[in-house]
Amino acid sequence: MSLPEVCVVFLLRRGPEGVEVLLGRKHTGLGQGKVVGVCGWIGPGESADEAAVREVREEIGVRVDASDLLLSGTVEYHFPTRRAWSQQATVFVCRRWQGEPIESDGMTPQWYALDAVPYARMWDDASRWLPGVLRGGTVDARFTFGADLATVVLTAE
Repeated sequence: MSLPEVCVVFLLRRGPEGVEVLLGRKHTGLGQGKVVGVCGWIGPGESADEAAVREVREEIGVRVDASDLLLSGTVEYHFPTRRAWSQQATVFVCRRWQGEPIESDGMTPQWYALDAVPYARMWDDASRWLPGVLRGGTVDARFTFGADLATVVLTAE
């Protein structure tokens, strides 16, 4: 069975204290209230990078060129007790864009220093793979969440 596909983009910039990542508090849908990267569904006939360009524009009002997206890997999320939540994410990092991030109906963006990423307010899996990606690494991992729909109970990398 193939999983529904999503994309997630992490914008990085040089801030006063070093590298910063743009994350956002999600207002609606799956993960509402959590801090996440800029993310969304990949539409029918749409490539992951096309969806990433579209989602960044829709969610935070910033223009990204597909050629500026760095493919950083994939993460699968399995929710055995709520299969509709299971999905596969294509992960991108981006260091070049046009415009300033703005709040939308979907999320409130905020910059975080890499040593101040609020992992406790993110999905449980994020602390296991995101630090490496933000420092230039890649990810190829699968996470299974427990019946509470919040805690990772099985990891495969």
